Amino acid sequence: MTSPLPSSRLATHAALFFFFLLLGHLAQAQTLLSGRVTNAAGEPLSGASVGVQGTALGTDTDTNGNYSLPLSQGGSYVVGVRLLGYLNQEHRVTVKTGDKQTRNFILTPGDQQLDEVTVQGDRTNRFSRKSSEYVGKMPLSNIENPQVYATVGKELLTEQLVFSVDDATRNAPGLQKMWEATGRGGDGGSFYAARGFVTQSQLRNGVAGNVTGDIDAVNLEKLEVIKGPSATLFGSALTSYGGLLNRVTKKPLETFGGEVNVAAGSYGFHRVSADVNLVDQNVPTDQPKTFGFRLNTAYTYEDNFQNKGYTGFNKNFAVAPSLQWRPSDRLTVNLDAEIYKGRGTGKQFIFMYFTPDVLGFNRADKSPFDYRQSYMGPGLIQDSRSTNLFGQVQYKISPSFTSTTYLTSSNSYSNGNSAYFYLTPSTPAFRNRRPDLPEADNYLVRADQSTDNSQRQLWEVQQLFNGDFQVGNMRNRVVLGLDYLRINSDVNFLGGNFDTVALSSPRPVLDQFNGTNMNAVYAAGGGGRYLITTKSNTYSAFVSDVLNLTEQLSVLAALRVDHVDNKGGLYYSPVAAYKQTTWSPKFGLVYQPVKDRVSVFANYQNSFNNLGLYLAADGSRPLAKPERANQWEGGVKLDAAAGRLSATVSYYNIRVQDRLRLLGYSPTTFEAINAQDATQRSEGVEVSVVANPVRGLNIIGGFAYNDSKFEDSPEDVNGRRPNNASSPYLANAWVSYRQPEGVLKGLGAGFGGNYASENKVQNAVNNVFILPSYTVFNASVFYDQPKYRISAKVDNLTDKQYWTGYTTMNPQRLRSIIGSIAYKF
Repeated sequence: MTSPLPSSRLATHAALFFFFLLLGHLAQAQTLLSGRVTNAAGEPLSGASVGVQGTALGTDTDTNGNYSLPLSQGGSYVVGVRLLGYLNQEHRVTVKTGDKQTRNFILTPGDQQLDEVTVQGDRTNRFSRKSSEYVGKMPLSNIENPQVYATVGKELLTEQLVFSVDDATRNAPGLQKMWEATGRGGDGGSFYAARGFVTQSQLRNGVAGNVTGDIDAVNLEKLEVIKGPSATLFGSALTSYGGLLNRVTKKPLETFGGEVNVAAGSYGFHRVSADVNLVDQNVPTDQPKTFGFRLNTAYTYEDNFQNKGYTGFNKNFAVAPSLQWRPSDRLTVNLDAEIYKGRGTGKQFIFMYFTPDVLGFNRADKSPFDYRQSYMGPGLIQDSRSTNLFGQVQYKISPSFTSTTYLTSSNSYSNGNSAYFYLTPSTPAFRNRRPDLPEADNYLVRADQSTDNSQRQLWEVQQLFNGDFQVGNMRNRVVLGLDYLRINSDVNFLGGNFDTVALSSPRPVLDQFNGTNMNAVYAAGGGGRYLITTKSNTYSAFVSDVLNLTEQLSVLAALRVDHVDNKGGLYYSPVAAYKQTTWSPKFGLVYQPVKDRVSVFANYQNSFNNLGLYLAADGSRPLAKPERANQWEGGVKLDAAAGRLSATVSYYNIRVQDRLRLLGYSPTTFEAINAQDATQRSEGVEVSVVANPVRGLNIIGGFAYNDSKFEDSPEDVNGRRPNNASSPYLANAWVSYRQPEGVLKGLGAGFGGNYASENKVQNAVNNVFILPSYTVFNASVFYDQPKYRISAKVDNLTDKQYWTGYTTMNPQRLRSIIGSIAYKF
């Protein structure tokens, strides 16, 4: 075995390596292409991506709009420029070896979301998105934004053969799925945990976009996972203290084209999807189009992986038309709709009636529950629907000011059965009460919570005024927003236990829990009915300002005032109306020791939650102060190695104050008696890396550690991790290689996975239940050509049995294999 190099020799080798790397860079710089990117008024545009197609060369413009690209040799190149809020531009440039060629670009305003590869060719990070117009409610590059966020783009989704937002989230550091979507109106889709708090995907293009069931990824341009309390810019009704998920949808493109995709695989999976883009053919090809239309649609069917007995199913249909009209270079109108329809049986959510010492086990992998068994019969079916209508009018008031008006309507609906289960031990007390049951070690209580034509409706109107101008020598970017949000809940739950059976019951007994028998129970007056009929109006105004004190130092200050008018109604029991006004500040600081490459940032972020009236110990019903979450965070962001390495490392500390603390229950009304003096602390570290070390090789990775604790809380949970905070340690990785040239150009493969540490989904004194840690691997292969793409993937490569949960144990899908063929036109 060769002994390791001494540290001195290792340092010498490293120094020589970087020395020759520097020499190579200097040699390349002998042939130079440079220039300036401006708007029509001649004002510089910073943060624009400039790349050379067919090469790994690319950069971003500086604050003066300047760029510089070193070329290895002379020749003819296609240079492209891309910037959010402007139309992409491409020009052919001829450069002689050793010369310094200048090429300037003048960009035209327009809301266009093109594939980054189109503009930047094989340039650097295929999976990196370096800016966003939604995270800060203004176009802002990641390195100058003091807030942490992760972006999952459609390039990565295509390579991984991802068909749902749920599967897309596995690429976001520090995000863990807890519950699949229940499909019930008002539930809001799947439940995730971020920074120790529950969150959902309730925003679309920065405004309300509620869902009910699974979200198809056919219309997903990118998924933005925005970290930390974010009420200052996004309000409190659609966000959580851990952050938010923003789905950015596909928009019409400048050229005719599209794709039809057919996929099939394990568990009866089959899917057909299409993406078609139409343009006004009467406009010359070198001119911006005044009219564009795009349609994304998909149909998906899949059986459940639990194949012992009745196999559940889910089928989903998605259609998303979008239209863009640009009557002038100042005015752009976007109209689109997103309609999801689902029908199927729910996943098996397993609750625990009793504490682990009574159950006889405290871990999911020690449970007698049969991982592959379906404990329900046919007919427990639910229909769900989500409809989002979206309008955007953007007007360029002047070269420095833009007005954007959003109008959105969001409706979620469901009707039908939703089964769930409780594990129950064979204790003497239980056996004495149920002598009719066969003797067994464990039993399963089977129950249902149906919805009867239930719906939740949201309407939002948001007006933004964005400015980008100079104050002396300082650049000033500001957004002023006005927002109105109305939420109407009209949810009608039916629910109750159906029966109790032994876990080892034969199939005919298990099949008795079916749609016909359950609905007969309701028809006979069994079960209970629970209504949620609350309504609220929220009126908000906010302002955010990013001021560049120097080219390298910028500060952010933002403030929101939020007035909620809750009309009350029913939330299982009567809820009193109330009104409340809340302020939410935000601050940030960014210093770039290496301009546009390295930034050191810090932020203070705030969120709140309006709790309404509560029952106090003295019998009064005061209006609770808004519960508040305050975050302090600091870290470093990189965009180094000519864009080949993007990374973020941060530490955060969130403290939630004025939480309600349970004191007991009223002996007459059985209502909870609370005091508003509890706190919760959540702190941790997050790391995100997106890299392109060599041409064709792309790597993404993430790590997150979160430490959450209740403080000044009821004794059974005080000092303990909340049972909905998810696993303390999370990690994700994906490594892929795509052949960039030659006869095998477009052939590639990817491999990666996710790790989660133990998750205490019950965590109180004498009541700790653990979901074991897991590592799940996935892989894909593909052959991508201009006219077609052939792909295949394997999810859960090692056929791992693992669980997620939100106070529950939910078995996850076993190994699945899917193949796909796409035709492009």
